[in-house]
Amino acid sequence: MTAVNSVLSPLAAPLIINDKKHLPVITGKMGDKVYKLVTVTEKDTKDVIAFLRKFFFHDEPLNICVGLLDEPGSTCQELEDYCANSIKEGLSLMAVTPANEIAGVCINGAKRRENEEISAMTDEVNACKNLKFKKILNLLTTVNIQSDIFGKFPNITSLVEVRVLSVDDAYRGKGIAKACINKTKEMAKEQGYDLIKLDCTSHFSALAVASLGGYNCVYKLNYSDYLDEDGKPIFVPEPPHSCVKTYVCGL
Repeated sequence: MTAVNSVLSPLAAPLIINDKKHLPVITGKMGDKVYKLVTVTEKDTKDVIAFLRKFFFHDEPLNICVGLLDEPGSTCQELEDYCANSIKEGLSLMAVTPANEIAGVCINGAKRRENEEISAMTDEVNACKNLKFKKILNLLTTVNIQSDIFGKFPNITSLVEVRVLSVDDAYRGKGIAKACINKTKEMAKEQGYDLIKLDCTSHFSALAVASLGGYNCVYKLNYSDYLDEDGKPIFVPEPPHSCVKTYVCGL
């Protein structure tokens, strides 16, 4: 892949458990324990964000790479707002244990062709005051623009994207992430969306999606090719994380 620079010049310069809303299918088991997927509502936001602070905010490769939460007790309000605003769309899910503990979270959101304006994307990046998160937001915007899903698929008008996917350390390897993706796909199809999309910044999330079958990788950006004005990589995550991959599946 040819080296690409960050597309946005400003960067170069520098989930409470809702037991009443169970989805109709019990999704899987964790050992002898059955977990269920439930929809996330706005009143669940506080507990979902607390879960993400504990796991995703600290574990996601790009968050680690930029030292997003390196300072003791630090938070990233912009990332929390990004997740909270997505929750308002009513498309997010969480896996709940029999003890009413959150075992996994899947933050989803919708995109529509008529609202897909590059200027709005770049304005969001430019408005971000957290320079560390701005780097991540800029990358995601670059991926969104260059992957050009609505351009690649001219017959679709809407899609659901998985924006954040995180599982409690104690429950990893139990199929929760795959169950969340599958349920998101099912829900998106039921609601009339045309496509499901995932931007995988982690090697492991990309493997999980590829293993599901039916998903096509339509875009890839190596971190070594995403450069600043001095020609240096902006992100140098620990192996095996080496690229962003965009996967899609028609509904």
